[in-house]
Amino acid sequence: MTQPITQIEFYFDFPSPYSYLASTQLPKLAERYGVGIAYRPFRILEAMKIVGNRPTTIESAAKGKYAGADLARWVRRYNVPFERNPHRRNFDFALLGQIVLAANEQERGQACVNAIFAAAWASTDDIGDKAVLAKKLDAVGFAGAKLIEQAASADYAAKLNDATTKAAERGVFGAPTIFVGEEMFFGNDRLDFVAEALAGNKKAA
Repeated sequence: MTQPITQIEFYFDFPSPYSYLASTQLPKLAERYGVGIAYRPFRILEAMKIVGNRPTTIESAAKGKYAGADLARWVRRYNVPFERNPHRRNFDFALLGQIVLAANEQERGQACVNAIFAAAWASTDDIGDKAVLAKKLDAVGFAGAKLIEQAASADYAAKLNDATTKAAERGVFGAPTIFVGEEMFFGNDRLDFVAEALAGNKKAA
């Protein structure tokens, strides 16, 4: 007998605005179908190199222009805040992923991910400044400075690199990617299929 799925897996990286959008919707889906969310940060550009993918929205001006309009449509549909953060170039995205790994060990990945995504894509705050980042983490119940210091270690850098390699080995080629069991769904625009898979899992349970 097939074991029922108790959690979905969310592979993401903070530079991805579509990962931000997905992050605003997945908790609702998880609650509706009675599953948890495993937050799986990875380094998107490094994973793309491993699997032979390319960041075409960066390389193609036409695709980049379209993506901007597409993002605006999804923001309206979800009715979520969205800002083009002017400090984005200051962000240490690897450190942000490492912070999530450390928060996962406290079983508080969701609070951490939500706080960082909100700062990165729904505010103009400079979370490249560790003092600002610490305050964001403090606000959701972490000891922010301590968590940042822990995550900045070589140990967590190695853990994020390992997570990236494992993501690529699993077939992840971009973000966001969601797994329901071993079924993979790529993109914020595939959440309807995620919901269908979860509904099927609930019926089979």
